[in-house]
Amino acid sequence: MADGEADLFCPLEFRYGRPATRRLFSRERRLERALRVEAALALTEADLGMIPREAAEAIDRAVRERRVTLDRVDALERELRHDVMAIARALGEAAGPGGGWVHFGATSADITDTALALEHQEAILLLRGTLTDLARSLLGLARRHRATAEVGRTHGQYAVPTSFGYKMAGAAAELLRHRQRLDELAPRVAAGKISGAVGTGASFGDLAAAVEEGVMRRLGLVADEAPTQIVGRDRFAELTNFLALLAGTLERLATEVRNLQRSEIAEAAEPFDETSQVGSSTMAQKRNPMASENVTSLARLVRALALPPLENMALWHERDLANSANERVVLPHALLLTDDMLRKLLGVFEGLRVDEDRMRENLRAAGGTAMTENLMLALTARGIPRAEAHELLRRLTRPEVPARPLAARAVADPTVRAHFSEAEVLRLLDPESYVAAAAAKTDRILARLSPGLDP
Repeated sequence: MADGEADLFCPLEFRYGRPATRRLFSRERRLERALRVEAALALTEADLGMIPREAAEAIDRAVRERRVTLDRVDALERELRHDVMAIARALGEAAGPGGGWVHFGATSADITDTALALEHQEAILLLRGTLTDLARSLLGLARRHRATAEVGRTHGQYAVPTSFGYKMAGAAAELLRHRQRLDELAPRVAAGKISGAVGTGASFGDLAAAVEEGVMRRLGLVADEAPTQIVGRDRFAELTNFLALLAGTLERLATEVRNLQRSEIAEAAEPFDETSQVGSSTMAQKRNPMASENVTSLARLVRALALPPLENMALWHERDLANSANERVVLPHALLLTDDMLRKLLGVFEGLRVDEDRMRENLRAAGGTAMTENLMLALTARGIPRAEAHELLRRLTRPEVPARPLAARAVADPTVRAHFSEAEVLRLLDPESYVAAAAAKTDRILARLSPGLDP
């Protein structure tokens, strides 16, 4: 075990999240983003003649050359008991004589909230890419299984036939709606501010608007149009509630896999490395849907993390610190866990084992009951009131001992026999017509959604 690993206690530090995402929220990267904001501020102020050009260049050079260390910032924070002042003081030291102009006119939240906007911008790009990959994988399954017959289930009971491809197409459509939501909220979430203590920009004088515009342009951000000392916390609440919404979809997909992998259904299963993977410490036969169960568990946590940002919207006057501590925990955790869920489900669906034979067996095991709707509608078309036809089929599907397939019961029924031959009854109870409809609708969904998968 590496030095320091024994002291880790948060599972995100060693169990969840891919390395690239964890690095995104590391203390080093957060310091780097804050320093970028300070440098952009200094350069913009120099452009506007507010501070000496040589001072701004010295500040920018100290940032680019990474002269400010996390150790020095930590040491200063222990002394000053103020995180942003520690960053500004460390950067001032590293910039030499020009360091006296660091943080000129700014307040702490100008730096921290703008740095958070940069962080969210990067995180959204990661999420969008993985979300797109997952939707693409689901559409691939939809294309391959557009006409793979599968019994539909409602309330956990046999319904009418569908196709596995249609199920996957519906899931992809839901994910792409989330991508559209993400694209819409991205500029609202990646909004910064350089407008001073209560948001009016008074500390920058007549050049306030130009300072903010210049900094945001340098950083590739938009500005909060009406901040207080901080950007509006409705922005962060929107982000975490979007993540909760996406988590709901991911749990739905994970739950579908878990149900289809149940021993008595066994129509699909997560990939399982038969060379070494273990499902149970005692039951060697187990092939558990562990990734999907993990997604289900994490989705519940991500939805819970949506609440604190809603509470943070109600701060006192121009600001207080009631939001600060929980945001340090909630925002990176919610983003990292959502990315982790997306990555896990991508692995599940890219390697999903689909058992078409088992799907056909389960459809046959329904004994024709999955097609009662078709026979009922055909009887209605022959003149029997729909309610009477429905009651007839309800009676024909009641449990009996010994059990017989619905086709045998229907052929033996005098009302059915009066309207249809045995061959016609068998045709009406054949699921092929419903599966053809599912395949045709899947094709329409694919035609509409596939172009939207372009980057």
